[in-house]
Amino acid sequence: MSEQKTQPEDELDWVSKTQRKQESDAIQKLGRELTTISEQVLAQLPIDDTLLEAIELAKRIRNKREGYRRQLQYIGKLMRQRDCDEIIKGLAKVEAQKQQANQEFHQLETTRDAIIAEGDSAIQAVIDEYPQADRQRLRQLSRSAQREQKQSKPPKSARELFKYLREISEAAE
Repeated sequence: MSEQKTQPEDELDWVSKTQRKQESDAIQKLGRELTTISEQVLAQLPIDDTLLEAIELAKRIRNKREGYRRQLQYIGKLMRQRDCDEIIKGLAKVEAQKQQANQEFHQLETTRDAIIAEGDSAIQAVIDEYPQADRQRLRQLSRSAQREQKQSKPPKSARELFKYLREISEAAE
């Protein structure tokens, strides 16, 4: 009869050198990414003081090639000693917020362009969506923007229209 070999638990958790290297490189890349983001974003992430100080030092010595490289190595070492899942989730959340803001910005641009091109029908759509919007102001800005386009003037009214749309959009939230 054949004997079944049972593997100890230590052998089940075995990780190849290649896989460890790939994980290390991914953490190193994450550390490099942390040195490029703003202070406001860093403040939102669950980063302890030691790692935060290392990141700030790396930002200060960025133009010192070898020192910066060694600092990135140190950041990678610190991050390998920590659970990076929360940092990755925090970065993903910040990125999602940035994409949401970009999407809203583009939507406002599209609405502005529609108001300038179509006039009253697009204004009515904005009034339907934002009842607190001032129809008279929208019409005035629309006419001024159309006039500026025809006369090849700078789009001052189009900018004002965009600002007004952003104001009423933010007020509705």
